[in-house]
Amino acid sequence: MHNVHQRRSFVDENLLIDSFESVEKYMNELLNREISSPEELKKWLKDKSELEAVLEEDMAWRYIKMSIDTRNEEYSKAYNFFVSEIQPKLAPFDDQLNKKLMECPHREGLEKETAYKIYFRGVQTQLELYREENISIQAYLSQKSQEFGAISGAQSIEHKGDQLTMPQASMLLKEQDEALRKNVFEKIAARRLKDVQALNELYTELIQKRTELAKNAGFDNYRDYKFKEMGRFDYTKESCFEFHKAVEEHIVPLVKKIQEQKLVKLGKSKFKPWDTAVNPDGKAPLKPFKSGQEMLDKTIAIFNDIDSKFAGFLKTMEQMKHFDLESKPGKAPGGYNYPLYETGAPFIFMNSVGSQNDFTTMVHEGGHAVHSFLTHELELTSFKSFPSEIAELASMSMELLTMDYWNKVYADQDDLYRAKKEQIEGTLTLLPWIAQIDAFQHWVYENHNHTTEERTGYWMELNERFGTGLVDWNGHEKVLESSWQRQLHLFEVPFYYIEYGIAQLGAIGVWKNSKTDFKKAVNQYENALKLGYTESMPDVFKAAGISFDFSGSHICKLAEFVEEELEKLEG
Repeated sequence: MHNVHQRRSFVDENLLIDSFESVEKYMNELLNREISSPEELKKWLKDKSELEAVLEEDMAWRYIKMSIDTRNEEYSKAYNFFVSEIQPKLAPFDDQLNKKLMECPHREGLEKETAYKIYFRGVQTQLELYREENISIQAYLSQKSQEFGAISGAQSIEHKGDQLTMPQASMLLKEQDEALRKNVFEKIAARRLKDVQALNELYTELIQKRTELAKNAGFDNYRDYKFKEMGRFDYTKESCFEFHKAVEEHIVPLVKKIQEQKLVKLGKSKFKPWDTAVNPDGKAPLKPFKSGQEMLDKTIAIFNDIDSKFAGFLKTMEQMKHFDLESKPGKAPGGYNYPLYETGAPFIFMNSVGSQNDFTTMVHEGGHAVHSFLTHELELTSFKSFPSEIAELASMSMELLTMDYWNKVYADQDDLYRAKKEQIEGTLTLLPWIAQIDAFQHWVYENHNHTTEERTGYWMELNERFGTGLVDWNGHEKVLESSWQRQLHLFEVPFYYIEYGIAQLGAIGVWKNSKTDFKKAVNQYENALKLGYTESMPDVFKAAGISFDFSGSHICKLAEFVEEELEKLEG
């Protein structure tokens, strides 16, 4: 058992956050404390960091409980209390503490260390973006964006007398019986169409509020504001456009090739929308496990083969009951690994229904969990809160690194081959979707006064650009027009999505290295993760033995490698 919880030295062990007053005294103490040497500054930063960890974790548990049971009013009350009562009142204090830090003459001594330099750079950004009038808008947005979860969490269909959640229903789209798939697809589509207008209105309102926030802070649009807020110091919007173009030129043709091979096997010239998830060889969907517990046990066994430490981390979480894995009514959609900065052992939430996709989600979130443990000993909370490009590198690399050990899940050679093929193909097919969602967001916020019709029109243009044109949407155009509404990130975490693309390229690089020397690749991966955010993004990638590069030539090289790996499976 990893001893994770560190004793508090500043915040009272039994602090109950039931009012802002319970936190305020700590804020005031930090604000009024004299700092007369670099050592005292370090102590002050440690105390501030401890308080941040306590607050983050308190908020985390409220969010976790609410997402496990969206129907429990107490849970959503507790969460909303934090985002409407505590967070807005913390904001002015945070701003004052940031000022105190940036004005402290003893800061210069610490700046020699890259970790502090990166941290102070982030603090400087917060200072520049802070506007009193944005506090209430941010609180409003925190609550408003949660409406997406409530709307989509309430979606279900009736099938053979059972109510199925959307994740459960979409499993049936992998079944071989085409009449069944068509029937289920149409039910899902009809149910989703009922919420198209509500989600359009919600998105329009979020865009307007976010734009207002950006303008208050002196930006032309929310995209430019968000890039600064997210600390995108290592790449620009132009880099994103370069990524879109490279994916369009080098990845889309590969995806098209994969789809054409499937069509030949299906004996069709085009897919119907209910054909895209089915196995073209006439095989039933892969069923890697029967229960969430079995999935967890197998994942621990696989992690143990890669590095026994990794398995130990998951065992610790299991002992602490930090997993909620199976899909059930009233549970919010999606999956996540929620870092708990004080405890050090994160929480994994997902909606498992026993599919291959669930297994890769488990491994993915397990990669995040390993990252949490490896960075727990870092000095400050801010060193452990890394940009998503680094976070997703941890999880996506884990998906690919574990593939050599998937025989623990698939004893049958044919199933193992299929699972790997699906994984590798998925690695490629996700990239055009990432580029499409990202390009969509740039346009949406650059043209924030657009109408719903214009938005739909632009989405359809992007479908032409990043799609393969091999799906026949006749009679189901409305489904395609609103397909962006299924992307939670657009509603809840705007502009957070290209990170998956950047990390995916990195993960393919890590995997490529592992083909030459597995042990070395895993060591480099671990060393990169241990850095947290104490080095720049390109340097973390470098520690992992890969390059931080979005150019067409780099993406082309990686695409060739993936294509070769796919051909080996065919052979």
